[in-house]
Amino acid sequence: MARITAGLSPFTDAAEIAEDHDLTGRTAIVTGGATGIGIETARALAAAGAEVTLAVRNREAGEKAAAQINADIGAERAKVGMLDLSSLASVAAFVSAWGDAPLNMLINNAGVMACPQTYTVDDLEMQIGTNHFGHFLLGVGLARALMNGAEEGRTARLVSLSSIGHRRSGINWDDVHYRTRPYDKWESYGQSKTANSLFAVGFHRRFADLGITANAVMPGGIMTPLQRHLPREEMIAMGWMNEAGVIAQGFKTPAQGASTSVWAAIGDELEGVGGLYLENLSQALPWGEEPNAGVMAHALDPEGAERLWVLSEETTGVKL
Repeated sequence: MARITAGLSPFTDAAEIAEDHDLTGRTAIVTGGATGIGIETARALAAAGAEVTLAVRNREAGEKAAAQINADIGAERAKVGMLDLSSLASVAAFVSAWGDAPLNMLINNAGVMACPQTYTVDDLEMQIGTNHFGHFLLGVGLARALMNGAEEGRTARLVSLSSIGHRRSGINWDDVHYRTRPYDKWESYGQSKTANSLFAVGFHRRFADLGITANAVMPGGIMTPLQRHLPREEMIAMGWMNEAGVIAQGFKTPAQGASTSVWAAIGDELEGVGGLYLENLSQALPWGEEPNAGVMAHALDPEGAERLWVLSEETTGVKL
């Protein structure tokens, strides 16, 4: 199969991706929609006519973001739903509140990166607990709503945000939650981002025939609140900025970083297509074929996706 691409610059704004689409009457949920690329994803979808729910854990920040989006687009299309992905009970409550109402797009955007070793209220390691297990429960819980959002000739879509960080680690099946091995914040982040990609593979396999496609997205390097746990000195040492605080060339703005998520949610080129890892508005090449880009095999491994699905059902207590 030929490589799928939007045929646009990787630095295209999300609004440009959505501007030729009429999303009137369609619904979307964007987790972490109050800041960073989440708010830009929500803004682009709402501007094109979609009714967008910002699923956030901070109501004040969410209400402020929704008001900003509505003012920018001149319409009341953004609203707030309370969701703490580090609490399975909170996820279950959000799913229950949504019910089976038709859902056309679920963008699993929220995440935590390189935090100190901590655990969720369910005693899951924070990064994989929030980034993967919370989103797993959300996606499976809203599967019926997504099926109800599928239409003839147009699938509902799940978008799972991964990262170039997946290259740092596959899934450590013997000790996913760092119960016995030393904690490494970047290895932990990589494991969670691999899980995000494998979730898209597993979800697509189960639901494609029911009208839902799923793809993973690598948004690119963007300075957002995701970096809240990183000291400035560490970002300088990694080359993300210089001593004066100037961001390195190649980083995207939040609006540019949101573009691949929006493309994954509405792009015509991706209709009926799933189980892919997307970056820079294209289907990713295998890691190493382009400088510092692409997807490693472990992040799209079907057997790994199945093993993770079983573990996720056991962890969340939800079984299809």
